[in-house]
Amino acid sequence: MAMGAADAVPGVSGGTVAFITGIYERLLTAIRSIHPGKINVWRQQGFQAFWNSIDGYFLLSLLGGILSSLLLLAHLIGYLLSYHPLLLSGFFFGLIAASVVVIYRQISRHSVSVTLGLLAGMIMMTLVSQLVPDLSITDPFQVFIAGSIAICAMILPGISGSFLLLVMGMYSGIIEAVRTLDFVTLVWFASGCVVGLLSFSHFLGWLFRRFRNMTLAVLTGVLIGSLQQIWPWKQMISYKLNAHGEAVPIVQENLLPEGFELITGADAQLVPVIILMIAGFMLVMAFELKYKK
Repeated sequence: MAMGAADAVPGVSGGTVAFITGIYERLLTAIRSIHPGKINVWRQQGFQAFWNSIDGYFLLSLLGGILSSLLLLAHLIGYLLSYHPLLLSGFFFGLIAASVVVIYRQISRHSVSVTLGLLAGMIMMTLVSQLVPDLSITDPFQVFIAGSIAICAMILPGISGSFLLLVMGMYSGIIEAVRTLDFVTLVWFASGCVVGLLSFSHFLGWLFRRFRNMTLAVLTGVLIGSLQQIWPWKQMISYKLNAHGEAVPIVQENLLPEGFELITGADAQLVPVIILMIAGFMLVMAFELKYKK
């Protein structure tokens, strides 16, 4: 459910939640285990053997939590993004900042290549909004493509699939489809997710097996780069209009709280935002402590 809540918010990754709760590599292994060859296991050894070979109970409970969270929180997330964006951003800023610490600690050996990986991850997050194509929610094939792109980000710690949907112009349309249970749009999107997930998980798993420290370094850099995207106090520079004619920010400039108040005329809510930053940070560290035990 925590992964589903994170995936619903632009700037936050469900993969980060999976990593800090200790299930990330098990998730990749379970996803990679799903392939056409498993049909022979079903035929020869029965459904129970097939189910166990893909870690079925784990995947079922995880998927159930993600979907139920998305359905339950779609309205709440939309409300918070509309009416309390500073508080929500502050909380998730704390989550991501702590995740930087958690993932960086997983690097067992530090070297020049690890440092380069950190820099590469930071640069990648800086450029990501410029590299993602602009798609339309009304085209089923483009919804499929959006799903295949977004799911790759959703299982990567630090990269937000929801943010990529926002950049592609798909975020409000997908959230609306979840709210209204638009099954046609959701089926196309889910189909893209399945294809992207099964293909990308093999590549990501290979990276972890062959270049674990380098991969962790890049992911840490990605998380550091994503902090500037989730920084609460921003000024909108450019935007897109969603399906309802509302301005959705794409390029924003980060501001200090006093600069935010001066330019926007809005209350920076400095104290509650900082409190929520600390709360988010402590929540992640508590997850890590529980996982270590």
